Amino acid sequence: MKKLIQFFSTVFLVSFALMFLVNYLNTSEGYAGRNTITVFNWGDYIDPELIKQFEKETGIKVILETFDSNEAMLVKIQQGGTAYDVAIPSEYAIEKMKEEDLLIKLDHSKLPNLKNIDERFLDLPFDPGNEYSVPYFWGTVGIVYNPDMLGGREFDSWNDLWADDLKNQIVLVDGAREVIGFALNSLHYSLNDTNKAHLEEAKNKLIRLQPNIKAIVGDEIKMLMVNEEAPVAVVWSGDATDMMWENDKLDYVVPKEGSNLWFDNMVIPKTAKNIDGAHKFINFMLDAEVAAQNTEYVGYATPNKAAMELLPDEVVNDERFYPPPELTDKLEVYENLGQEMLSYYNELYLEFKMHTK
Repeated sequence: MKKLIQFFSTVFLVSFALMFLVNYLNTSEGYAGRNTITVFNWGDYIDPELIKQFEKETGIKVILETFDSNEAMLVKIQQGGTAYDVAIPSEYAIEKMKEEDLLIKLDHSKLPNLKNIDERFLDLPFDPGNEYSVPYFWGTVGIVYNPDMLGGREFDSWNDLWADDLKNQIVLVDGAREVIGFALNSLHYSLNDTNKAHLEEAKNKLIRLQPNIKAIVGDEIKMLMVNEEAPVAVVWSGDATDMMWENDKLDYVVPKEGSNLWFDNMVIPKTAKNIDGAHKFINFMLDAEVAAQNTEYVGYATPNKAAMELLPDEVVNDERFYPPPELTDKLEVYENLGQEMLSYYNELYLEFKMHTK
């Protein structure tokens, strides 16, 4: 028994020593308490030079972690294993996070640069008064295509995708809301429709699109289009920007029936350990010069009106990516449809995917 007690005492002492060493190393590197924030963001969605600039200006170290879907982000924050100080979810995820009490209300007095945001992108239904979130980037879902590979063909309608001469030509982004959504829009239904008869109609129409579908993929969609392995894709506008940067033959359109207007937003999760540092980071990202630099790096549309004055005219005057209010007023933001309806969307999407090659 005495040897057993000595063994456990030794284990305890070693464990304590290791914990002390890790804490010391983290503190020496600035990874502790008020000297650190952990930011949870989409991959390659911030200019790394800006993180260095923030650290230099504030003395706060930034630990950057990434996710590839709102659902993955939600699970990590729900589990609470990591103390994320700032996260960048999309609008419907923010609604869900509010419902589950996963967010901290923002202190607007600590965000003076919030004045730089275009009023069109404030006080939206998913977060009235911007109590919990501030806009980071925004964009649309549309069609990117290569006219040279299609004999000069252009697109202006979702229904153009069902053309008989597009067999095995179309690549789709792998997202239930996006794919079910454009099918609903093609039928002149809302992309937040909860009428099951309408949703079944959309699924059946998607199944009829199957002969034209080359692939349903994730990030690979960019290289397929850039390398001209496919002439048509349904994508987010930011991805289209990246593709067009690398292949100037490509063009992008938001179909006339309507589409998704999405927003990614900065929030402070309940897991936050450094709330003051989180506010400093959010306010830093709202600075006009910082937002302009980040926009040029990421390629998505900025909601920062002050930053737009610093961007090249050819960027901010491109209505494919900065559509005028008369178009954005026709677009829809994804709503949180509730778990039951979201599950139904996913079931229909899986049924559709089962019919694809």
